[in-house]
Amino acid sequence: MFVILLALCVYALGLVCTAVGSRLAGRCTTWCCALLGLPLWVVGGTVVPFCLALPQLTLAFQAAGLSLTSIAVGAALAGAVTNLGLALAVCLLRPQPAVVHRGEFTRKCALLLAACAAVTLFVRGGKLSYTGTGILMALFVAFVLQSIVYQYNAARSEEQEPISTDGAADTPAEGYTAGTMSFPAMGVFNSLKNLSGVVLGMVLLGIGAQALVYSAITFANMTGTIQALWASTLVSFGFCLPLLADVLDHPLGSVWKKFALQCRFFPADTLPMQLLNSAILNLTLALPVSGLMYRERLPIADQYRSYDIPLCAAMALVLLLPPLLRKRLYRWQGAVCLVLYGFYLAAVLLAPRAGA
Repeated sequence: MFVILLALCVYALGLVCTAVGSRLAGRCTTWCCALLGLPLWVVGGTVVPFCLALPQLTLAFQAAGLSLTSIAVGAALAGAVTNLGLALAVCLLRPQPAVVHRGEFTRKCALLLAACAAVTLFVRGGKLSYTGTGILMALFVAFVLQSIVYQYNAARSEEQEPISTDGAADTPAEGYTAGTMSFPAMGVFNSLKNLSGVVLGMVLLGIGAQALVYSAITFANMTGTIQALWASTLVSFGFCLPLLADVLDHPLGSVWKKFALQCRFFPADTLPMQLLNSAILNLTLALPVSGLMYRERLPIADQYRSYDIPLCAAMALVLLLPPLLRKRLYRWQGAVCLVLYGFYLAAVLLAPRAGA
């Protein structure tokens, strides 16, 4: 009983540390980039999506270094499924219309499909080949270039094609530079404060990731289940909780709401796009980084090949086809993704496959 309580406490500590650390590091990193003179459209295309995916990236990096490949891969793949099937699905279903730029949204959905195809085609003997790792890294480069071009066009107010769950949007979705953040005055004190925030945020992320790895292993050992089960449920769902709070606009109010608003590093109306970006980075960055850290061909558990990759590809298709063919978003897309996520959880809990 004591071990269970300890594991639950460590799990809660890990969630708090990763949530606080990622927001703090993201906010301070964007300010430091602005201080260095980087254009905000560069920051919006690179630093912002990277910081949003930091929890999964950090946990995958640490787990792969400890040769816990099932947890590392789960943090990436299950994290992508949860971001799409839960956070983005609820974002599309909420009363406020979700607005995206059609071209950028469809290109990113196609990129996500390409990443799923690369993982599917280049897994040999249960392991991701070096060719597959290279293709995923090339897709990451393509993601960065697409994001920078999109943010540059938005910063110049060039014509876009906004689409919405309420039909054609009357006003374009905001670019990164439109009302994103108010930077403090540049000075020695503020510079040191924000640099300290980056360091503190990364330390908290490291501690939180280690705590989540420990809790996942403990739960797996106590219950005699595979580690992939816990990476696909508790860990990925825990990472999604802060994003869900953002999607629902913190309906209950909390200390976290004040902190999240203070540390916001992307415009609130770009959240649907940011959730899609985070899912893409889970596949195109977290997986290759895990493989490099593992220093061998990365094992992809049968559970991830059977459930996560097909579900992620199916959700990408559901999100892609209506904007591509009908030039709009629909709330039913969120409902379908949510149903698919429910089937995913049922399959993971009731019919888990062998882990790596």
